[in-house]
Amino acid sequence: MSAPTAPAVFDRLAALSDATRARLLACLERHELTVGELQDVLQLPQSTVSRHLKALADAGWVSSRESGPSNRYRMAGRELEAGARRLWHTVREEVARHPAAERDAARVHEVIARRHANSQEFFASAAGQWDRLRSELFGARPELFALLGLLESTWVVADLGCGTGQLAETIAPFVRRVIAVDESPAMLRAARARLQGVEHAEVHAGSLEALPLPARTAHVAVLSLVLPYVADPGAALAEVRRILVPGGRAIIVDILPHEHDEYRQTMGHQRLGVDAHQLAAWALAAGFAASRLQALPPIPGAKGPSLFAAVLTTPARAAKRRASKVR
Repeated sequence: MSAPTAPAVFDRLAALSDATRARLLACLERHELTVGELQDVLQLPQSTVSRHLKALADAGWVSSRESGPSNRYRMAGRELEAGARRLWHTVREEVARHPAAERDAARVHEVIARRHANSQEFFASAAGQWDRLRSELFGARPELFALLGLLESTWVVADLGCGTGQLAETIAPFVRRVIAVDESPAMLRAARARLQGVEHAEVHAGSLEALPLPARTAHVAVLSLVLPYVADPGAALAEVRRILVPGGRAIIVDILPHEHDEYRQTMGHQRLGVDAHQLAAWALAAGFAASRLQALPPIPGAKGPSLFAAVLTTPARAAKRRASKVR
């Protein structure tokens, strides 16, 4: 008959019975450190540090993750059950009395300060080329994707003039539903192929002047580089207003006025950009309560005209009346 497995608490006790392992755990309680950094802190050879880390890991005291060529170790704090945490608190009081504990803490501080210094040294040498380096590694303007977090998970977003569905695909994971609409059969085929299997996404054929959607369908409507192709922007914005809920918003990214008359032939544009006064007039006639337009900064390497971003807001009075009835 095989012997019964020893309770985990005895394994944990055995792992902490060595003073060096207790010192290691004290270092890893607040900081994630590599073997090399722990060597510097405890002034021990690599083989000794690795052996003690293995014992701590086997007993469930530490965990690790890969970080480049090294592993980073940390104390498995939240993963520990209540009994193990009480045990460590007791041992930690004893570790604090160890003559080397204060020196360990000071060396950990030096390690963290050295990391910071290395980062600052990198930025000091790379500041002049940081934008180029970041673009090469992560693409243009990666910080803009953080703005997707401003979308509420309960919202419905309409991507109007969706083209190949790239924007709809990006938005879909962040909202309850994204509705992509386009008039071009070729664009619709591309959008349906892209969005096939994408949760919360659907594709509809239709023009902006006669959207195939019921009233008050969407919380947000996005029109990206669409207005130059629309024969009647006023009618299109009235349709956008119709499908938005009270308090909803239309977000427009498009081209400021320019002199590239060749775009009428090469790109099928019906107008050479949109200015703030035009957009405000269309928005007011369509029933939007407010409009705001802001020119966007130039994008390095872009060869086309300057762009703007605009936000049109629908009146929210109907939403307030409903809210008062709920109360």
